[in-house]
This record gives sequence, structure tokens and C-alpha cells, in this order.
Amino acid sequence: MSGKQATAYDVIVCGGGMVGAALAAALGDSPLRVAVIDLQKPRLRWPRESWGIRTCALTRASQHILENVGAWEKMAAYRVHPYQEMHVWDGTGSGTVHFSAADVGEPNLGHIVENRVIQAALFKRLGELSNVDLYCPVRVERLEWQKGKVDVHLEKGARLQGSLLVGADGRDSWVRRQAGITTQGWEYDQTAVITVVKTERHHRDTAWQRFTPEGPLAFLPLGEGHSSIVWSVSPEHARALLALEEDTFMEELAQSFEGVLGKVTWMAERGAFPLRLQHARRYIRPGLALVGDAAHAIHPLAGQGVNLGLADAATLAEVVLDAARRKRDIGSLAVLRRYERWRKSDNIAMMAAMDGFKRLFGSELPPVRLARNAGLTLTDMLPPLKNGFIHHAMGMTGHLPRLAQAPRCRAEG
Repeated sequence: MSGKQATAYDVIVCGGGMVGAALAAALGDSPLRVAVIDLQKPRLRWPRESWGIRTCALTRASQHILENVGAWEKMAAYRVHPYQEMHVWDGTGSGTVHFSAADVGEPNLGHIVENRVIQAALFKRLGELSNVDLYCPVRVERLEWQKGKVDVHLEKGARLQGSLLVGADGRDSWVRRQAGITTQGWEYDQTAVITVVKTERHHRDTAWQRFTPEGPLAFLPLGEGHSSIVWSVSPEHARALLALEEDTFMEELAQSFEGVLGKVTWMAERGAFPLRLQHARRYIRPGLALVGDAAHAIHPLAGQGVNLGLADAATLAEVVLDAARRKRDIGSLAVLRRYERWRKSDNIAMMAAMDGFKRLFGSELPPVRLARNAGLTLTDMLPPLKNGFIHHAMGMTGHLPRLAQAPRCRAEG
């Protein structure tokens, strides 16, 4: 153990991505001292005409969280794009379903936002909080748990000490491995190819998704007629797509989308990442909690990964702040079990649903194809069922943390 004096904190967040930064912001303006550590310093500025190819579909619950922690207005100053409708169809049949915000009396179904916009806005908010310190870029060298505290040893001999360490460092979480927490799950043998494009026809503020046996292809609406592309294909097909000349790739993309939005007329750079389902066997241990992809990773076909992570952050913040008000040890298992119980069941249910959808729409067996096409058509014909799906997809069902509720509801108690 280093003899250098440690800087004392209540909560140390390892990982300054969207979920880790949201957690720190949720603990802002509280009596707790919070540190955020990350290997990289986020970019706060970029050319207006450029587009980040990593995007997410934020639910209404996630919007409320970001509003309540003081980040949404800063995100809007960059750019966020609402979508009013969603159109889903089976590429191997006639089944189709159309969702509309107007059907449930909402202004929109959610927002498509670049990941970099969310992270930059959150870091701007963190810079306004006197109880939050940022350590980035910096590397964590080792962790030590002892006497109800965790020591976080940084490079060049610096040391932080806290009551609670939060692993928010992604699906390959170093913190999770150091804590000896194992995971279960499987690779999907799929890779998501991502980019941003502009199309011949305007997206009409609609999220479009075509299911194929190889995987879903989504066109998600962004500003100025641009669309974010998430194309789930086999690893071999992904490598071939990435190797294509730009014009050839755009032609194949438009063809695979059945020409719904016409020709692809412009494209940003391409990226890709492998898909897997992964779930930590535990979210907690004394002095430790996992949030976001460090705890769970799911298929992106419904864009729920970031939303689950933001719900983790809002829930953990509520649990920790409630415990602190009651003068309880925020790193104790008795406190952290409330967070694990609250989030684990919701996360498992969403993971199971997304895995089921992936397998259902990936099957080429004739009886399965008939059943799923009939299911899509039936859902489209039954407004109560369809509207129930909409409310669930917007994240407005179940036991919501206070931060996930509309600001006025939260203010009323």
C-alpha cells in the first residue's frame, strides 16, 4: 500500500462514458464527494457538419433522467432529433407494424442522439458541480478493498479512497474483473455495421427497421435529413461491407433496405462492433456496484442498451442518496442489495425479450416465418396491444426511479 495520502471521496466512478457521467451528475449538488475517472478526455467540440456514427435511441424515461440531472438543455444546444413514428417489417414476408406517437397522445416516441453529444453535455454539466472532481485522462493501476473502504491507485502514484466504487467501464469492464465478478452469456455471431447517411427521400422523422434472417437493418432519423444506420450482419458479411468502395456500399445498403428511402446519396465513415449478450452474475459486492454495460450487454435491435444503463445510474443514485440521508454506509451490502434487486429483474426481462426477438426474426423455418408475420400484422390491428408496446418501449412502465419521472412529477414528490 502506498504511503501517499489518499484523496477522500464518497463515490468513485470508474468510467466516464454516458452512464458513468450520468451517475456522477445524478449525485451532483449533494453532500457526497464524487470522483470520475476515465482513460480518455471527452471531446466537447467538433465541426458542425460532422456526424458521430455511434448513436442511441433515447426513451422518454432517459430524456427525463437527462433533464433532471441538468444535461438535456446542453444536449439540445448540440443537436437531438425526435422521431414521431416507427415502421417495422419482416423482409421475408408481409408482416408489418406501424407505431405513432399521436396514437398515445405523445409529442414523439423518443430521440435519436449521437453518443458524443450525450457525453459532452454530461461532462459540461459535471464541470458545473462543486462536489464532482474529474480525473481524465488517467489510468487506474490497481484496486484495494479494506476496512469498509476502497483504495484506487492511479498512475504516477496518486491514490483516491472512497466508500463506494462504481464500475461504469463498459462490457469488457476491468473493474468487474478485478472484483472477481464473472459473467454469463454468448456471442451472437453478428456484427453491427454503423454509419450515418443521407438519402434521396426524407426519413419523415420515422425510425425504420427491416428484419432479415441475417439480422435487423435500421435507419434512425437524425437532423437535416440524415439517418443513423445500424446493420446487423454476419462477421464475414461485415468485413466484406467494410471493404467495399463507398459507392458500392451505398448501393448495397439501399438495396438491402428495399429502396424505401431511395438512393443513399452521402455517407460518413463506417464502423463496426461485434454483438453479444452478457450479464454479470452479481451487480454488487461490499464497496462496489456495476452499472451499464459493465453489468449487462444486449442486442441493439431495439436500442435499449444505453437506456438500461441510464436507468441503472438513476436507480443507484437514488439508493445511495437515500442511504446517505439516513446516515447509512453507502457501500454496505444492505444498501447495495436494494439497487441490485431493483435493476436486475428489469434488465433480465429486457435481455430475454431482445434475445427472443433476435431469434424469432432470425429463423427461416416456414412455421416461424408465418407466425411472426401474423404476429406483426395482428399487433398492428389491435390498438390497445400496440399502444401498450409503445408505452413500454418509451420506458414509462414499471417501478421508475425518481429521476426517470417527468420533472414536474418529481418536484411534486
